[in-house]
Amino acid sequence: MSHQARDLAASRAHASHTSMFLRMLVRAAVLRRGRAVSALFAMVVAAAVATAMLNLYIDVQAKLQREFRNYGANIILVGKNSASLPAYALSRVDLTLAGRGIAAPFALVVARTSDGQPIVVAGTDFDRVKQLDRWWSVSAWPTSPKQALVGVRALPLVSPKNQPFDLTFQGRTLHLTPAGTVQTGAAEDSRIYLSVADFVSWTGVQPSTIEVAAGGNASEVAGVMNQLAQAIPSAEVRPVRQIMEGEARVLGKTRATLLAAAALIILTAALCVLSTLMGWVFDRRRDFAIMKALGASERLLNGFFAAEAAALGATGAIIGFLLGIGIAAWIGRANFHAPVVPRLGVLPIVLLGSMAVTLISAILPISLLRRVQPAVILRGE
Repeated sequence: MSHQARDLAASRAHASHTSMFLRMLVRAAVLRRGRAVSALFAMVVAAAVATAMLNLYIDVQAKLQREFRNYGANIILVGKNSASLPAYALSRVDLTLAGRGIAAPFALVVARTSDGQPIVVAGTDFDRVKQLDRWWSVSAWPTSPKQALVGVRALPLVSPKNQPFDLTFQGRTLHLTPAGTVQTGAAEDSRIYLSVADFVSWTGVQPSTIEVAAGGNASEVAGVMNQLAQAIPSAEVRPVRQIMEGEARVLGKTRATLLAAAALIILTAALCVLSTLMGWVFDRRRDFAIMKALGASERLLNGFFAAEAAALGATGAIIGFLLGIGIAAWIGRANFHAPVVPRLGVLPIVLLGSMAVTLISAILPISLLRRVQPAVILRGE
């Protein structure tokens, strides 16, 4: 026989073996539909829950980080020894962030009202503050030069009837018009905010603080802090611990809750699959005994049983993934009023995880399968 003929015969034999193997898998599932459906249902539930939890975790983590950015800065840069920051500081911060956050400069002085009372006046970039401090309650933002944003507690001191007013600093007087009020429940309520240009031309004081809301997780924010410290050596870089610790705490609890729920469901599914596979072994002892009597090796029987388990896991994973995407979208709409974007990268994780669960669950049934004695089973003992 020629080499080509031998290869052709071998390929045909391999194809026939593969076809028979697949037919045996399908026949085993069809003849024992009850057990197969119960195990498949368990894997679908586990895969659906895992898909929903992973999609929610990834998407909710990003949403929570964006929400925390709405609560203001998580990094503050201040001039060392209370000195003003260099003129290039803000541009260096923007370059370091590279679109991963927003920064706003602040300069503070204590000025005097027309009746001689001290009041804190701040200079800032209103366009940046709108993005940085979205939690501020502002009635109207200044849009023209020499307009001021007045804190609700400062308003009665400088402009009780919302009329123009004067402020004095080191003998220089600035005439201002109130554009609107700001209320935060904090120190901002007692301040008056001007544009940086008006503030610097009036006081000659440059910004001494830059507040930064950097995106990313805790390690990424720490990396941004290190880059800022290297980029601006004359600045002291500090974290806003209330924001960072609060964000880490919320994200940590969210992660723990989602993962614990997924782990519990997967463990329950694994026990259900284990009981199903154990039942398969006992129900099919005679089949396996005949296969052994006809010369089937332990390796073939183990492979056949593992293939059944893996096929069960893969089928459950695909169906569960599709259901899980729908569940995650529903939870996102119902609880966060925002869509949860399907993450296709979750599919390989769910697929491999489901197959791993079924294969691990098959270890004990396979060990029982090895103990099947053809002579004993076929005699009916």
